[in-house]
Amino acid sequence: MMDNKMIVEGSLQSEDGGFSFLGRLPYYRGLGLSMIEDIQVTVDGEVQSRESVRFSVRGKTYTLDEMETVYDDRWNFGEKAKIIVLNGGLAAGDHQITFAVRYRVSYLPFVPTTKDTKDLALAA
Repeated sequence: MMDNKMIVEGSLQSEDGGFSFLGRLPYYRGLGLSMIEDIQVTVDGEVQSRESVRFSVRGKTYTLDEMETVYDDRWNFGEKAKIIVLNGGLAAGDHQITFAVRYRVSYLPFVPTTKDTKDLALAA
């Protein structure tokens, strides 16, 4: 559907202890955060640990474990969430980022995972 629009071009930046980029949910209705089962980030072929990933939307930041019990917040279709990975940081230059989101939809008999891969540049 909108898988190729999940990673926002030009959004890679350094963070204290890691890096971040902007990501969009490709599901057309948006979802409550508790319905996001997993977010996986891969950088230059190396899968980042689940524990290192943070999700931030409208000024609130959550671990993936915390998101499992968030019933009063949503990730709306097309909304840009900040995906933060606390892995010690990345060197300046080009990096291949893969962003995969697994989520529950009540009327689907399976759990979809959507993903996008883009080459993003981190400025010095």
